[in-house]
Formats: sequence, structure tokens, C-alpha cells
Amino acid sequence: MSTEAASLQGLRVLVTRPEAQQQALLEAIAAAGGQAVSLPLIAIEPIEDNKQQALLRQQIQELDNYRLLIFISSNAARYGGELIDSYWPQFPLGVSVLAVGPATAEEVSRHLGCEVACSRSGMDSEALLALPLLQDVAGARIAIFRGQGGRELLAQTLRERGARVDYIEVYRREAVPYEADAAVNLFTAEDVNVLTVSSGESLKILRQMLGNNSGLLLLPLIVPSQRIADLALQLGFNQVHNAGGANNEALLHCLQKLSARADNKT
Repeated sequence: MSTEAASLQGLRVLVTRPEAQQQALLEAIAAAGGQAVSLPLIAIEPIEDNKQQALLRQQIQELDNYRLLIFISSNAARYGGELIDSYWPQFPLGVSVLAVGPATAEEVSRHLGCEVACSRSGMDSEALLALPLLQDVAGARIAIFRGQGGRELLAQTLRERGARVDYIEVYRREAVPYEADAAVNLFTAEDVNVLTVSSGESLKILRQMLGNNSGLLLLPLIVPSQRIADLALQLGFNQVHNAGGANNEALLHCLQKLSARADNKT
């Protein structure tokens, strides 16, 4: 493999991101010589419940009551940023902004036109909680932009540090319905040899879809963080690789390392 374009030659990669977030990654894998196989596991949908919409509007209108806003994902950045844009032509002064990971931080900054801090040592709540900005938060009002449901660690820890924390839930996640053997049949038809997931939720859905097909658990699985890597091992996956992020660059770098390792064995 002497060129960048051939660097993923022979890899047939399952991409499980939500459909609206797949295209750039599918194209990047193909451009690098690999084959991308699409199987979206989660659909990202706007909030439709009237009562929840009313609460959301009120929270956005009162945004200047918060000292700190935290965006936990690119979806939170997109949906939250669009809402803030519609109510705040100028972002409120005195409100600091944090994001989980550089990609989310860039998306938030693009929408809000403000400086956004993030952790570069990890792409999860644990890394965010280690930032100096979140150490002395006693009495601070903090809003966490996220989808409905999800991990409680971030809010729980901030509350233990004395902060007043609200969730601003700007989207919802739905599992994409498939026939019972859809994933296994797709793997067979496309000869998939690498699996990828972008969240703990998508990992659990994938594991359920694989059922008793233990041979598929032997395939390399790429995950975005150590927390999800640990969960994957608990769920029975055998070859788990932590990309250190959910963005395209992190995933492609991990795929290139897998490909180079395979070449060295031949």
C-alpha cells in the first residue's frame, strides 16, 4: 500500500451513524480505497411534543440566566444552535460555552459565533469534568444541551460540586426498525470485516442485532471512547479499538492502523 488512496484497501466497514451524518464518512472511506456499508442504527428527530416544545422555548428565552452552557454532541450543537439563533440574534454576554470534543465545539462555535472550550484529552463526560472551568462551580447555573435521555454522570457530578444544573433536551433518538436478521444478512452479503459504532446506545443496539452469531463478535470493532470500549468488551466483542473520538478523522486514522496491521501480517 504505497498511496493514501489505497490505505483502506480490503476493508469493508459497517457505518452505523444516523443516516443524516453518514455521507462524509462514507465518501472518505471510499476515497481511501475501502468499502463503506451503511446500516444506520439510530434516527435523530426533533422534539414534537407540544408541552416539551413550550418548555424548550422558555429555556432558550432565559438563556442569559445561565453562567455556562454545555453541548454534549454534534446533534446537540446543531439543534441547540439553531434554536438559540432563532431567539438570540446576538449571543448573551457573560455566558461561557463548553463542548464534548473539538468537532462539537467547532459546530457550536459556527452556530453561535462565540468561543467554545473543550477537552482534547478525551471525548466523554469524564474528560470534560476534568477541565479547570468546571472545578469551581458552586452556585453556578449550568445548562446541558443534549437529546432526551442519556448518561447522568455530568449533571450528577456538577450538582455534587454545588452547581444548579438543567437539561435542555433539543432532540430525541429512535432506534431504526429492522427485520430480526437484517444486520447478519447484510454482513454476509457485503462481507463486512470491520464494525463501527459512535455511541454506547448504538453499541447496545448492534449487539442485540447480532444475537447468537458469535463469529461476528470476533470482527474488529471501532468505538469512540474508552468507556464504550469497556462496555463493548463486557458485551462480548473480541477485538475492540478505541479511536479516541467520534469524528471522521479519528475513525479514519483508526481504520488506517487496522489496515496497516493487516498488511504487516501478509
